[in-house]
Amino acid sequence: MSWRRPTYRTVDGERIDGAWCHVWRRSEWSEEYFVEDLVVFADGAVRCGERTDLAGLEKLLASGRISATRPDAPARPAEPPKSKWASRDSEPLTPDGFLLEVADLIEELSGRPTVVQRCHDAIQRYQQEPTEPRRLALRDAYLAVPPHLRIYVLGDMDRQDRPLRIVTTAIGEAVDGDGPVVTPELRQEALDYFRRGDEGVRHEEEQRAVRYADDPAGAGRPAVVSHQVIYPRGWPEEPDLFVLRNDYPVEIAFAGETYASVLHGYWSLSVADATDSRRIREAPSGREAHDLGGRATRRADWPEVRLAVMAGLLRAKFTQHPQLAEVLLSTGDARLSYTGYSESPYWRDVPDNRGRNWMGRLLELTRSELAWQVSWPTAE
Repeated sequence: MSWRRPTYRTVDGERIDGAWCHVWRRSEWSEEYFVEDLVVFADGAVRCGERTDLAGLEKLLASGRISATRPDAPARPAEPPKSKWASRDSEPLTPDGFLLEVADLIEELSGRPTVVQRCHDAIQRYQQEPTEPRRLALRDAYLAVPPHLRIYVLGDMDRQDRPLRIVTTAIGEAVDGDGPVVTPELRQEALDYFRRGDEGVRHEEEQRAVRYADDPAGAGRPAVVSHQVIYPRGWPEEPDLFVLRNDYPVEIAFAGETYASVLHGYWSLSVADATDSRRIREAPSGREAHDLGGRATRRADWPEVRLAVMAGLLRAKFTQHPQLAEVLLSTGDARLSYTGYSESPYWRDVPDNRGRNWMGRLLELTRSELAWQVSWPTAE
């Protein structure tokens, strides 16, 4: 089953994470089935046309009102019996197996270990002490995985879950009833397989530590949100986060001209006509410069150069005004979220990842350049 996310619901102000998939639901007025969203939440709530829980879902599956597979799908042609050991197919998805999968998803969403994680933990314990009680515990952990998902437990497309099936079968018995008879040597081969896997993981972790050596050591500061605020009586005198806004009035010398704000510079440089450019540059406020620029004809190369122009304007703004640079540097390593309603989603942060937040990202770049200049004053 393919689960999709993110989704959530809010209960008493608290976000409850969830995931959803498609199932088949029988109509209340006919025997026909239609596709319906089944949504599962971390607190165990289930929604599929009606609100229920895991016990309710079990009843819906048992009654046939909901099906994880298409009930009226054409039957597959009869095939000769296959060797279970040699087969590369997963077990069929059944109502019981689907219910186990949903129960495990609730564990995952609530931050508890999943059946796969518990199975891997049992493998580790058995490797450390290969006794019969630990082998039986591993067998229980493996069998707790929904049958249709067992071949994926080890993440090995070639061997699938065969090493686990060998270990969980008693010595002297045939794996799956039609596979090889388990011997001490065959079991040791399976243990060697797990050992090689662990060595590969350790090697990859060592390599990752080298490749990602410049990753931040810990979590950074919480995100700093730059809100769009209107000041009817004028901008406050004491600099604060509002100085990060593009319409904040401060003279900027850039590309041979002086602009009254970043918005003046950006929109003046964006237009094709020199007369339009001058009118925008002389606009009484940043917002009026924005309005004039939005109505003028754009330079043909603007999509290719606009990021560089904005980066240059921000660099000029904060290097030419140390007080403003102090405000930007005070945000530390926090992610900068530039919100609002006047600028395009290309520049600002918009809920549900619909905005690209280029302003926030360029402000973070400018902040890093300023920090570099503070740390290395002679750097060019």
